[in-house]
Amino acid sequence: MARAAAVGILALVAVLPTATPAHADPVREREYWLADYGIEQAWQTTRGEGVKVAVIDTGVDASVADLRGAVVGGTDVSGVGSTDGTKPVGASSEHGTMVASLLAGRGTGTGSGVIGVAPAASVLSVSVALGGPTPGARDEDAQIADAVRWAVDNGAQVINMSLTRNSLDWPESWDRAFLYAYQHDVVVVAAAGNRGSGTTEVGAPATIPGVLAVAGVDRAGAASFDASSQGITIAVAAPSEQLVGVEPGGRYVQWSGTSGAAPLVSGVVALVRAAHPELKADDVVERVLATAEQKGQPEIYGRGLVDAAAAVTADVAPASGKPLGDLEEWVRLYRRAPAATPDPAASATPDAAPATPADAPTADPAADALPTAGELRQVGIPALVLSVFAALAAAMAVVATRHFRRLLRKG
Repeated sequence: MARAAAVGILALVAVLPTATPAHADPVREREYWLADYGIEQAWQTTRGEGVKVAVIDTGVDASVADLRGAVVGGTDVSGVGSTDGTKPVGASSEHGTMVASLLAGRGTGTGSGVIGVAPAASVLSVSVALGGPTPGARDEDAQIADAVRWAVDNGAQVINMSLTRNSLDWPESWDRAFLYAYQHDVVVVAAAGNRGSGTTEVGAPATIPGVLAVAGVDRAGAASFDASSQGITIAVAAPSEQLVGVEPGGRYVQWSGTSGAAPLVSGVVALVRAAHPELKADDVVERVLATAEQKGQPEIYGRGLVDAAAAVTADVAPASGKPLGDLEEWVRLYRRAPAATPDPAASATPDAAPATPADAPTADPAADALPTAGELRQVGIPALVLSVFAALAAAMAVVATRHFRRLLRKG
């Protein structure tokens, strides 16, 4: 069940049952994607050894048992976190730890706890304060630009971004940062966002050329209505419903959203990079795209459902170009100026809409949807027009719903 906000994200998580069946782990057995998406089979080749994945999120609690030893570095770009990026920050502070557990969780033991898609990969935790007003935090767009640059400079080969601006566009500071990542052979993976949280169409960074945008599907592999979005930039799809994760402090939770689908795909990218260290980023992406299981409309599923085993082991030809588009060319055409040379020291330019987690889980199913009216006012929408804005958002949601259902019927 989900409640939609006019703009922003849904905060909803259900705690897993505490009863433990005999001879079974109630957490590990819920990770259906490990078998269904070829991940366990891919582990026969690699578990992601030697690959660094940056998690740009609300901070990763490195002390939880399922992530012990996984976090090898980090930083804070929010202005309110710890210097190593492991202090959860922002209105959705648990989000980053949950994302990281799906990507590179070690589990609490053999056959128990949350194990990630790439359980031998290393995590860089880059903490950003997203999801609502955070006293003392820096401008959110500036945080993201700086986070991407830091991740690249500190050896990330993959960057996971389970967040969205809820808008198609992005600030020019992101042009420079994402070009910097591409030019340094880094694969950037981003969540598409969720209809149930008010994202009726894919938003940046998932709209940026060169970014691997991830949509969500249910346990049966069908497009998720609440826990996904749609758009022409979607590259692949992965599970976004009935996910499990670890919160700061070690509590296990069940949650939904493309915030969870993205790290599953980032984990697959890490497996490919570990198995094929000679490949450039475009060729790594090509393996993920070419081996995906085709499902239907590309604006809903992209190239299809990600297949970890095939991505790692199949015979795939090198990319013939830039499979996810050319950001430098996009800048040349649409910014009406030559693409800027990435400058790590350049200051970011604030824009109208702040970035937020693609979905913001919480242990309280009754928690209010984010962002609040106060946040809307903070980004320039007067309180008097909130009701009008909500009505417009509701109308947009109805249109998106009808369009989505038409696409499903056509597929």
